[in-house]
Amino acid sequence: MSGARLTDLVAGLPATVPFVGPEAQQRTSGRTFRARLGANESVFGPSPRAVAAMAAAASDAWMYGDSESHDLRAALAAHHGVTPAHIAVGEGIDGLLGNLVRLVVAPGDRVVTSAGAYPTFNYHVAGFGGDLVRVPFAGVHEDIEALLHAAPGAKLLYLSNPDNPMASWHPAAVIEAMLDRVPDGTLLVLDEAYADFAPAGAIPEINADDPRVIRLRTFSKAHGLAGARVGYAIAAPGLVAAFDRIRNHFGMTRMSQAGALAALHDTGWLAQVVTQVAEGRARLAAIAAENGLAALPSATNFVAIDCGRDGDFARAVLRELIARDVFVRMPGVAPLDRCIRVSVGRPPDLDVFAEVLPQALAAALTQR
Repeated sequence: MSGARLTDLVAGLPATVPFVGPEAQQRTSGRTFRARLGANESVFGPSPRAVAAMAAAASDAWMYGDSESHDLRAALAAHHGVTPAHIAVGEGIDGLLGNLVRLVVAPGDRVVTSAGAYPTFNYHVAGFGGDLVRVPFAGVHEDIEALLHAAPGAKLLYLSNPDNPMASWHPAAVIEAMLDRVPDGTLLVLDEAYADFAPAGAIPEINADDPRVIRLRTFSKAHGLAGARVGYAIAAPGLVAAFDRIRNHFGMTRMSQAGALAALHDTGWLAQVVTQVAEGRARLAAIAAENGLAALPSATNFVAIDCGRDGDFARAVLRELIARDVFVRMPGVAPLDRCIRVSVGRPPDLDVFAEVLPQALAAALTQR
């Protein structure tokens, strides 16, 4: 009796996931993390209004969610000064990226990104048979000149601003100038997951009708709804409408839509979280300095900490932190992998990190 017959493309892919989650790591170790500082979640949680809205919606969970996310799209459109036709809602940026790649990339199509940039995008490109071209970072920034040089003939050109995993950013004027140089036939995928934390002058003004770009935002970071899986895209109506051809029309739950809508309107909570994140970044920088390390400037809710040696040493530090029940992550390619990436936590979380980091560094040094 034969089983499922995978496509040749899928059969040739490695069995992998972009990230090993903290829950899987805890199951392996049999212990619970003392500080969960690796996934860039907001440990400050969602707005109480969002929690109340999701709780109220739970009693209606017997119904499918609104397949058009009508109310949420309307609110997002008003928030950004566009029309609902410019807004696509999906299961986090990850879900939107998967649908976008499916829409645009056929087997063998060229796609350009940065080596070490968001791996889930690469995962989707591989899953649909795209030819992924990676260019190195320039220092701690994605290299716009190198990306543009590689872009001719590409279907998609991916850039995150602010950046993950280095937390760096390009000024808005640089992004706007880049857009004017994107080759014909190439779509700029501008991942702005961390836009709520960005400094003034970092987020560009781009006409939502511009067909050369799609911008991606999320409720997973500053709004504290990572588990609710709500992301959205801002793009020209023609591209937004194309998502209806392939998306999971009932992928958004009633609770997720209600929570995101309430979170969007609770601007006071968002401002409070952004302030707490700024304070946490300063604390992480101080902890790094106390241990002879350098924290890179950050426009996100995490800090990349340069361990001052090579990737093998940083990986040893990472292992020792995890062995001491502190969950962090790190960039995956050299030379970015000289760093560990630490999400901002609450003061007690950062107290644990401050306690454990010198122990992890000392243990890592013995492995040299």
